[in-house]
Amino acid sequence: MESNAQILLAEDDYYYGNIIKKQLEAAGYTVTHCLDGEIAWKKFQRDDFDLCILDIMMPKKDGFTLAQEIRKRNGMVPIIFVSSRGLDEDRLNGFRIGGDDYMVKPFSIKELVMRVKVFLKRTLPKDIPCDGIYKIGHVRFNYEEKELTRDNSEEVFASLTKKEAKVLKYLVENSNKLVKRDEILLKVWGNSSFFSSRSMDVFITRLRKHFKLEAGIELETLHNIGIRLNIPEETATPRENNRQ
Repeated sequence: MESNAQILLAEDDYYYGNIIKKQLEAAGYTVTHCLDGEIAWKKFQRDDFDLCILDIMMPKKDGFTLAQEIRKRNGMVPIIFVSSRGLDEDRLNGFRIGGDDYMVKPFSIKELVMRVKVFLKRTLPKDIPCDGIYKIGHVRFNYEEKELTRDNSEEVFASLTKKEAKVLKYLVENSNKLVKRDEILLKVWGNSSFFSSRSMDVFITRLRKHFKLEAGIELETLHNIGIRLNIPEETATPRENNRQ
């Protein structure tokens, strides 16, 4: 999943941008290189990107303005700023706007590739099982059929709604780690409004009831912070066996 990630590179220096592009492609990523901020914004609106690398000083639309527009549309995609300006004011402004990292030129391209890898590892979901079935302890979760069964039985003990299935899928893909409430809302509902938040609480309560009798499985809620689906590691769906 990680190596198939789509990266938007907005860099007006053609030669420098081309070096970054080739290094990222050598690491297995697909890179769209744009020479100005306006073209990059049009590309972002049209295609799906997993990470953005934005130069700050660009014609037509600078990196800070571009990042603000990206954040209005997508609050989750990682943004790495690159710039020859290393002033604290610029760094702070970049983080204030919603950037996740800030690198000052000249920097090591290998270091940039490693930072990209770290961000994508955190943000991209785990691979979907080939058979569409997730292991949750001794429970099998069929995402397509939206059903829960146990290892020792073919009997469906819980049928999920479409939204319940989406929420559970995201929690399973991020099992044993804390997932922020806003992250789930943006991924499943597409917004973090009050009404969506209340709706999510209802679905979490339902899911918790489904697993209340399952040993070792805990749907933990940290008030106003996030949710963690705790699953015994030895019984969770192993990622390395799920690549298609």
